[in-house]
Amino acid sequence: MPNPQSASVKDAFERALGVIRARVSVSTGVGNTTQQRLAVAYSGGLDSAALLHLAHTYASEHGIALFAFHIHHGLSSNADAWLLHCESECVRLGIHFDARQVTLVDRERDGVEQAARISRYAALGELCRRHEIPLLLTAHHQDDQAETVLLQLLRGAGVAGLSGMDLVNTAPGLLGDGRLMIGRPLLELSRAGLEQFVARQRIGHVEDESNADLRYARNVLRHEVMPSLGKYFPGFQQRFARAAQHAQSAQRMLNELAALDLADCAEAGCIDIARLRQLSSDRIDNVLRHWFAFNDVRMPSTAWLGEMRAQLLGAREDAQVLVTHADCEIRRHRGKIYLIPRMPDTGAPLAPVAFRWNGEAEILFHEYGGRLHFDVTEEGIDADWLRGRALNLRWRSGGEKLKPAADRPTKSLKHHFQALDIPPWERSRLPVVTTDADALLFAAGVGMNWRNVPMVAGAGVRLRWERKLP
Repeated sequence: MPNPQSASVKDAFERALGVIRARVSVSTGVGNTTQQRLAVAYSGGLDSAALLHLAHTYASEHGIALFAFHIHHGLSSNADAWLLHCESECVRLGIHFDARQVTLVDRERDGVEQAARISRYAALGELCRRHEIPLLLTAHHQDDQAETVLLQLLRGAGVAGLSGMDLVNTAPGLLGDGRLMIGRPLLELSRAGLEQFVARQRIGHVEDESNADLRYARNVLRHEVMPSLGKYFPGFQQRFARAAQHAQSAQRMLNELAALDLADCAEAGCIDIARLRQLSSDRIDNVLRHWFAFNDVRMPSTAWLGEMRAQLLGAREDAQVLVTHADCEIRRHRGKIYLIPRMPDTGAPLAPVAFRWNGEAEILFHEYGGRLHFDVTEEGIDADWLRGRALNLRWRSGGEKLKPAADRPTKSLKHHFQALDIPPWERSRLPVVTTDADALLFAAGVGMNWRNVPMVAGAGVRLRWERKLP
């Protein structure tokens, strides 16, 4: 006879996964067929062991191919044994298994805990892409949610931080791909409930000795603070989880308001200061945070954001305001705010890149921070002439001239930049394309050069430069 407590764990898991699957399709193309695939982040610890067995039962009942991904950090002398345990358990259950060993970077700057987290999620994202997995399940549970909310509160976080973890969301900054989704189907379940489930089902798992190391903030909460809270405030985990849900609801409304405000203030990729000034300071900060998130720029602190707002809105009208960020630069020019990527400091001038166009829709130039698109238009360069020709992408060297249309005069690039009101700092970041004879073919920000280049009507090719943030 099924144990009612085990059944309640299984029911809660399946109910949560049903909500997740209503938002995420687990179907993926494999060769000429479509297959349903799902992955579990499997460390071998108690929580992920419970998740693996729940997901295995579910996948078997629903005809889903289940994968388990293990990340070997190399931080413990037991890490090799954990890897072997995870692999043998997956072989026993018939679960596809794959693992990655990672080397922690920026340990001194971020700390071991954060560096391990960053490396772990990056490797999990790579494994998902390799096996064409659209949804990755993690074993975060109700106690983890309470710990997260409490940690964020201690750090002075805002509504977004106090929202804790969502049932399902994207994490492009961690997984490296905005199409991958992370699901947390155990968020309604407590650690105690999972411990009972694992004991009743006799599920094997490993013990990570670092979980008892009080040098880590989360372990201090888990072993010192949470037991005291549980003694004097029984059931606090559920109330913390409920508070996180309220914060999530408030954050969704803030996001909706920010999207409306940004639509009102945005103009050609920048923000109009006059329109921004019409908002309250709280709404200004809200829309600026939304703008940063939209451009995949790391969120700044409240103090940094306030200082940026003061500089952008408080400086005199003719001031050339520059605010630096780890991922970008924020500049003000003629009543507009621009978010632009920081160019890599290589210590030497960037050399021209030689290339040939063989009919591609676009070519990525990583060193120059953008993509060169080749659009088929009514009027443009003769494709046969352009195809296979030796070309160069480089910075301006000075003195270049461009004829923007058949009926327009030839002018210097400096003249075109001024006429198009391109900010001074932008001009040095816009590359040009030349032929092997150093004849100007295209200037980013201005357009094609009709001078000494075979242009045709009907099915020509026009070049277009797209810069990527950050």
